[in-house]
Amino acid sequence: MARSTKKGPFIDGYLAQRIEGMNSRNEKKVLRTWSRRSTIIPEMVGHTIAVYITENMVGHKLGEFSFTRQFKGHSMKAATEVAARPAGVPGGPGAITPSAGSAAPAPKS
Repeated sequence: MARSTKKGPFIDGYLAQRIEGMNSRNEKKVLRTWSRRSTIIPEMVGHTIAVYITENMVGHKLGEFSFTRQFKGHSMKAATEVAARPAGVPGGPGAITPSAGSAAPAPKS
């Protein structure tokens, strides 16, 4: 459910104070915060809060732009097992897999 417009956007107090302080001092430094629930406001544009804030991000939550999962790569074990089998062996590269609907013709006598 969306937040009421009469309440205005939510931003954590400590984060708002840090942004206002940096704007008054004309500072540009990277802010680290765990406040994924805070809404991006126009005063944040141009600052770096783990990601560079642009005008298109205003109104969205900070959590939308943070990575929550870390990709560690595909398993190399399965790929090397398949490649290590000789060609033509079931499960190996270039193996012939029988179709479910087709049957081999019976040899003629």
